[in-house]
Formats: sequence, C-alpha cells, structure tokens
Amino acid sequence: MDQQVRVRFAPSPTGPLHIGGVRTALYNYLFARQNGGAMILRIEDTDQTRFVPGAEQYIIEALDWLGIKFDEGVHIGGPYGPYRQSDRKAMYKQYADQLLRDGWAYYAFDRPEALDDKRKEYEAQKKTFQYDCNTRETMENSLSLPAEEVQRRLESGEPYVVRFKFPADLDITVHDLIRGEVTMNSNLLDDKVLFKSDGMPTYHLANIVDDHSMLITHVIRGEEWLPSAPLHVMLYRAFGWEETMPRFAHLPLLLKPEGNGKLSKRDGDRLGFPVFPLDWHDPKSGELSSGYRERGYRPEAVVNMLALLGWNPGTEQELFTMEELIAQFSIEHISKSGAKFNVEKAKWFNHEYMQQLSDAETADLFLPQLKEHGITVEENAAEEHDYQHSTFSRQFVEKVCGMMKERITFPSELWETCCYFFEAPTEYDPAAIKKRWKEGMPTHMGKVIEILNTVPFEYEAIHKALLDDYIVGNGLNMGQVMNSLRLAVVGKTVGPDMLTLVMTIGKEETIRRVQRAVEKIGDVN
Repeated sequence: MDQQVRVRFAPSPTGPLHIGGVRTALYNYLFARQNGGAMILRIEDTDQTRFVPGAEQYIIEALDWLGIKFDEGVHIGGPYGPYRQSDRKAMYKQYADQLLRDGWAYYAFDRPEALDDKRKEYEAQKKTFQYDCNTRETMENSLSLPAEEVQRRLESGEPYVVRFKFPADLDITVHDLIRGEVTMNSNLLDDKVLFKSDGMPTYHLANIVDDHSMLITHVIRGEEWLPSAPLHVMLYRAFGWEETMPRFAHLPLLLKPEGNGKLSKRDGDRLGFPVFPLDWHDPKSGELSSGYRERGYRPEAVVNMLALLGWNPGTEQELFTMEELIAQFSIEHISKSGAKFNVEKAKWFNHEYMQQLSDAETADLFLPQLKEHGITVEENAAEEHDYQHSTFSRQFVEKVCGMMKERITFPSELWETCCYFFEAPTEYDPAAIKKRWKEGMPTHMGKVIEILNTVPFEYEAIHKALLDDYIVGNGLNMGQVMNSLRLAVVGKTVGPDMLTLVMTIGKEETIRRVQRAVEKIGDVN
C-alpha cells in the first residue's frame, strides 16, 4: 500500500475504559506498528450530556501503563488536530450543509413527544417504529413540509436535527477484513441523526469527517459498530470520498466467562476480577471500581491476555512480548465469534510474568509490605538478618524473593507467602498439630537442636546427620518428623525445602523457634 497506514483509537470520555476498549486499542496499535504506520488517539465527546470529568485523563494513563503508544493525539498534538471533537465543533456544520444541499440529508422538526407518541402507536400494533424511507414522509421534516414552512421554522429558531436520507431499497455492502462482505438493505435502516441545531454533530457524522480529514486508512473497532457501518459507507459515498474510504475490521465481543453476553462490570463484581485497566473513582457516585494495575497485574500480562482474546497466532505459543505480538499479529487470524473471558487464565498470565521479574524487581514490590509489618530493610546491612531487631539486608530480601516468587501470582501475596522468613510464628496450625505432632515429638525436636549445635552448619552435613543417620537410621517416620520441624519453624506445613529454609533463617533462629514450639505445643496433643 502506497499510503502510510493510519489507524485511530477513538474512545468517548464517558467513564473508565473497559478492557474490551483496551483490546481494540491494542489491536490498532499492533497493526499500525507492524505496518510502519501511525497510531492516533482521538477523543469523541460529541455527546456532552455523557461527559465524565477525569475520564479522558484516565484513558491516556491506562494506555500509557500498558505500553500502547501514540504518534498523534489529544495529549501530544500532531499535524491533523485538534484531536478532541468538541474542539472541532465549528467544522462539522459545513459538512451537514453539504449533505443537505446535495440531497443526502434533510431537516427534521419532530418534537420528542411526537416521536414518543409515534412509537406508542406502533407498539399498540405490535410493531416497532423506525424513522426511515417508509415513514419519513409522514413526519415533520423538509421532505414532507412545504419549502416556505421549512424556511420559516429555521428562521424562527425552531429546534431541528439533520437526518441522513437513505435511498429506498438499496443493498449496501460493507467489505469487512474479518467478516468478509456484509450486506444490508436500506429499507431496514433508519435515517440516523447526523447534526443537531445546537451545533453539535452526532458520532456518525463527526467520526466520518474526522477519519477522512485525518487520513485514516483502517478502522478497527468493536462489532457493536457493525450495524452502523452501512451508514458510514453511504456517508463516504455521499461526500464523494468513496475512493479513500478506510478499510473496516469489526472485532468480536469480549464475552462473560460463561459465554452468554458481553462482559460487563457486574460480571467483574460478581466473580471478583477487574474489567478496567486502572482503579476508577466515579466522580458522581463515589463508587470505586478496581483495576488490573492496582490488583497487582503486570501490564505485560494484561496485554498478552487481551491479545489472545479474539486473535490466534496459529501456533502453541502463549507468552509474547509486545515486539513478538507486533511481528506476528494479523487481522486474518482474528476470530469472527466472541471470546470468553477466562479469570483463571488471566491469573496464569500474571503468574508467568511475575516469574520473569528479577529477584531485585520482586524485592522492590515486597519492600512496602515489609515496612507495613514493622520489618526494617537496610541496603548495606552488616548481616543478612537480625531477628531480635527485625532488621534484614536487602540481599536477604532478594534471596527470599528468588526462592519464593514461583509460588505467587500477585505481589500482594508476598507477605503471606514469605512472612516466616522474617518473623517467628506465634501460633501453630491446629490441624497440623493433630496430624503431625505425635507422642515423643519434643524428644525428636531436641535431637534436631542437638544436631544443629554439633554438626557443621552446612546443607549436606545436616542432611546426613538428621535425615540419613537419625530419621532413617532409627526407622522413624520421615514425614512425621520433618513436617513437625516445619510446623515449629513456620507455624504450618507449607514452605520450601525444609533444610533450605533452615539454612536461610540461620542456626540460632531455627533453634529458637524449635524450642518455643516444644514449650507451646507440649508433649502430646
């Protein structure tokens, strides 16, 4: 293609950005980058009644967090601005006038009450009213009224809208890159409102004018816009822009986990997962809706998850960097059918990306939690750990993170997963006591202390003395003794390899914890 690929993401600032919208932005971005094209952010705020303060900045911040970058847009400018439709308001009237002049549109003066009455009249006959080629002559508009009456109403300042005039019985074909040819007959389409007497265009007019003036080559958007596509094709035809009309691709819906219907905020509330990229504080209700960022999701995980909801690379590969997605993405491999959101798969992606963090990066995420629990971390501490003063070295924190990060999905799980490396247990799991702490266990724990005090404090030496010589050599139950030792050190029967844990927290701390457990639990349960 000779012309540079130019795509746009054009959200409305009516609230937080749904992850379905994020996926649309992502697919536009991948397509633009793969083709060496430009990505534009345009804010479509023609409906001022639905404008929500803060929504525009939220959209910008969310996409920036995810690494979806723009070449032009409302926040960075560019040669085809302004990029906010309300700032372009003055230019739309000339296009509405052109359609009126060329016979592609007409003035409609119908009052809202009259339209309501007409709808009720049709409902009484079990029909649905539509303002179209079959009904428009019966309504109050410039097609049914004398020219003088139309002029009089306009000059008197009577409110009006400009409606598109669909030709009767015309098959209109939309060439869609995902769905192929989609044809609709104009008799089934209503004459959409394009412009209002307050000077504001509707989405339909503004988006066509803006796409044309911004040289957009491909419109990649959700399938909810497919029913409007015939109108958009006809507007390009009416303006004489058909030869430069962008190519359309209508993306499948993101569906509820059960698959029946579009994914909504209520589904997230019901099943406990976010449907927005960032936390959103509703300025009207004060309600807080949670976001992926604040829940501890990695931006790379969210991008990877969304890319595969509706697009299939044709291989078994599941983990992609942004660069790999750009290289492999293709519109031809986008599904026509909706993609079911999978909560567990979203968590799986995050777990995988958490494992890719370095121990130092994981430690950075852990530090605020340690501070919250009264743990002091010193960058250059003389010793790895000082349990008496709850002080640990940064090196020790990184070591623990390296040992334990494979067990976590979110950073918020670090403290619960790793807390026993930093503080001794104060309680012991009753179920574990009942199952593991049998008669004579204090004697075995005393032997553990003796071994720790007498053999070199090295993994192999302790392994031989405790596991091989004492437990196996005396025919003891390995699980019983080692899980009781774990219970004494951790407070429950979880954690890494027991001797690795002992080597990590040190001889003195291990002995201290075993002595305390013997005192608190006693001889038998």
